[in-house]
Amino acid sequence: MGGFFSWFKSSTKMKRWLALILLGIALLCYGIASILVAEEISFVEVGKLIVLFVLGFTCAIVGIIFAQKRTLEVLIEASDQRLERSKKNVNVKSLIFNKTVYNKGPKVVVIGGGSGLNTVLRGLKNYTNNITAIVTVSDYGKMPTNSRRQLNLLPVDDIKESLIALSYNEDAMEAMLNLKFDQTSVLNTLSFGDIYLHSMKKLYGDFTESIEKCSDILNMVGKVLPVTLEEIKICAELENGMIVEEKDKIPQIVFDRVTKINRIYINPSNCIPAPGVLDAIKNADAIIIGPGSLYTNVIPNLLVKNVSKTIKESKAIKIYVNNIMTEPGQTDNYAISDHIQAIIDHAGKDIIDYCIYDTGEVIPEFVRRYNKKGQDLVEQDVQKCKEKGVKLLQRDLSCIIDDNVRHNPKAVAEAIVQIICDDLKFKDKQNDPQYIMLNSRLKEEKKRRKNTKPLFKIRQTGKREKVIKKPSKFNEKYKERIESIQTSDEKRKENLRNMKR
Repeated sequence: MGGFFSWFKSSTKMKRWLALILLGIALLCYGIASILVAEEISFVEVGKLIVLFVLGFTCAIVGIIFAQKRTLEVLIEASDQRLERSKKNVNVKSLIFNKTVYNKGPKVVVIGGGSGLNTVLRGLKNYTNNITAIVTVSDYGKMPTNSRRQLNLLPVDDIKESLIALSYNEDAMEAMLNLKFDQTSVLNTLSFGDIYLHSMKKLYGDFTESIEKCSDILNMVGKVLPVTLEEIKICAELENGMIVEEKDKIPQIVFDRVTKINRIYINPSNCIPAPGVLDAIKNADAIIIGPGSLYTNVIPNLLVKNVSKTIKESKAIKIYVNNIMTEPGQTDNYAISDHIQAIIDHAGKDIIDYCIYDTGEVIPEFVRRYNKKGQDLVEQDVQKCKEKGVKLLQRDLSCIIDDNVRHNPKAVAEAIVQIICDDLKFKDKQNDPQYIMLNSRLKEEKKRRKNTKPLFKIRQTGKREKVIKKPSKFNEKYKERIESIQTSDEKRKENLRNMKR
């Protein structure tokens, strides 16, 4: 009985339609009763009865239709976990976005590490379940802790962060995997996530398979693969010939020596990719590279044996998501073409088909904060990029998260899915279920973002704050001219006041 009465809760929004159905039935019954008891019926009474029957039928039919529609929406809310945080926007069209259709979505491989990779994963999981994150396994030359040495654990911080990004409930997953064992002397430098992944490896015997199994056990979208099972060091060769084997020291050494990074290499250089990595790349519909630290999170994955070769041979669309800001000691004064050229220098040509980059309209207040740290907006040298044979896609990708300029997960995903849709359309696959699903979802997300974007900015804490509006392109372009006119006006008004005195 509890399940029956739950349909009458205010949250289900069913009572209004049931009441409309009852009203329709009551009007029909009243009209029929009036005919049965009447000895004579005048033309006026016939007109009234016709109106009653029309109103009755209309109310009953409308009530039944909307009751069924609301029933489907309640079903979607209960079954599709992607809609848990946006139930106000659920409608019958969302039936197309059930798990079966998501499972038939495009196969997307995302290569990188750090927060940039996880940004892409957070956005794409709303469009397809066929996501494979290929992540670096490296501590960048740091000495492993005693606890990690005792348990013979690989550095899995980036893997844990990707598991969190692909989960349905990121907050709960993050709290669980990052839970620290502070009071246990043997485990005081480890988290629950370290112990869990170590236990999974013991259970399945293979580290890659154990991480793949996490998708089912932890109820998450897609899968995460380490790029290699060998623990690698990421080394930098500077222009002055100096070799740096610790990632944390690269920015400071580059700054102190007033030099640049000449190339990045991994040690051992002949490490082989983990099982499943090359197959995922071969079978992908789209391969996403970046965003993230160019020399320490993006390029190292491409240096693992046969990874770059397989990407170039793949028929997938190759998309590079460019960084919004430069990074001190790595990409100082870099333009978009410099980022692309660095990837080509390390991985070869034909590794990038498209480059998605931000409009650069970041709030000046935050740009100034970055300038104080030696960072700036990445220069948009569009013509040089085109000369390299890369197609460019400019989108408003930036948002403010915890007072930092970051990529907006939804905007990045929309840009990627738009390229996939355009490719399907070019191949005359407009009637393909994959295209219909992606295109419908894309339109829905764009409409939703358009309605909410002017009011709020994204925060890591989940709270919503009033956003500082970006200056318009007109104001940016004619800023000096506008200021000059305003100054002249002020002086003219001041002179008029002096003359009156």
